[in-house]
Amino acid sequence: MVVVGGGIGGLAAAVALCRVGWRAVVFERSAGFGEVGAGLSLWPNALRALEALGVADRVRALGAVETAGGVRDRSGRWLSRVDNAEVARRHGLPLVVLRRADLVRVLAEAVPPGCLRSGDEVVGVRADGEGVAVEHRDGVVRADVVVGADGVHSGVRRRWWPEASGARYAGYTAWRMITEPVDGPSEGAVVWGRGERFGFTALSGGRWYCFGTAAVPAGGGGSDEREAVCRRFGGWPDPVPALLAAVPEGGVVRHDVHVLPPLATYVRGRVALVGDAAHAMDPALGQGAGQALEDAVVLAACLGSAGTVESALARYDRSRGPRTRAVARRSARLGRVARWSWPPAVAVRDLAARLTPAGATLRAMGPVLGWTPPVLPDGGDGRHRQGRARRA
Repeated sequence: MVVVGGGIGGLAAAVALCRVGWRAVVFERSAGFGEVGAGLSLWPNALRALEALGVADRVRALGAVETAGGVRDRSGRWLSRVDNAEVARRHGLPLVVLRRADLVRVLAEAVPPGCLRSGDEVVGVRADGEGVAVEHRDGVVRADVVVGADGVHSGVRRRWWPEASGARYAGYTAWRMITEPVDGPSEGAVVWGRGERFGFTALSGGRWYCFGTAAVPAGGGGSDEREAVCRRFGGWPDPVPALLAAVPEGGVVRHDVHVLPPLATYVRGRVALVGDAAHAMDPALGQGAGQALEDAVVLAACLGSAGTVESALARYDRSRGPRTRAVARRSARLGRVARWSWPPAVAVRDLAARLTPAGATLRAMGPVLGWTPPVLPDGGDGRHRQGRARRA
């Protein structure tokens, strides 16, 4: 088994596949296994996937539980509030926020020794008899299955789905940052402006994960993104100015947000896509990492059960396609509404948010957060299983 890409989805797939008996080798073109992007939120469905991978306790120990939050308007007034403790009561697990790099590190450490190959780019993936030949910088390896986990601009998807549309600009840019330890507010929030948002949520150690978004043309950016963020959001309501003041120099990461048009299938031959390579979505719902983790667990459960590789991949596709497309549609709708800039539309949006009961919001999130992972068959925690792990 070859996994192309060593981000959250690729590493989680490797962990899960090794747990059910496959030998999964991860190729990552970067020099190491790490990830930028500051922080991320792990909702109960993501934590259940991490439980299936056997790493949930380690992840929770590194993160912070967010007990309350909501949405404010540009003046700082609350539009809606969410009791995340109620999320935990309904779904059995809390909302956990942590550094993306910490999650990547935990997943990388859970992959069996010798299965991670950094600084080794995959340059070609082609059918080879019953399996797949993977060309990389140092040679060719043959695999029973290839997992494309190489992100929104996936080379695996481009080679095996040449007819599919590529990633498109979502219409806005995001800035992400982590503060130094600072006395922050009692709870996190997302502040909605006109075509702009600013969000903040507590991390462990007194630090805060913050993000800002703006509907601007793609391809911008400058040498000092921290100055650009302070200029754009520095006049927003408290505690935004204080949090921005606590961001270290060079501590702001900017990138244009891209999404993928829906694919009809995530499987072609013996190649399967996971995470952003399959369904990169608007991050407004906070489900990008969670859906990648779900993909990894379901793929391993299918490939670890009885039957042929082809039937296992078909089951994976039938399971993940409808769910991820539905989550992506919901994320896109929320992202569009949050980016509204026409004053009358903004006023209607904010009024609707104030009038919507918190319980209705939690009920609406139930199908997303209530996902239950399949049971992973015991494959010897990474030891080879006859007939399933003959090759990489």
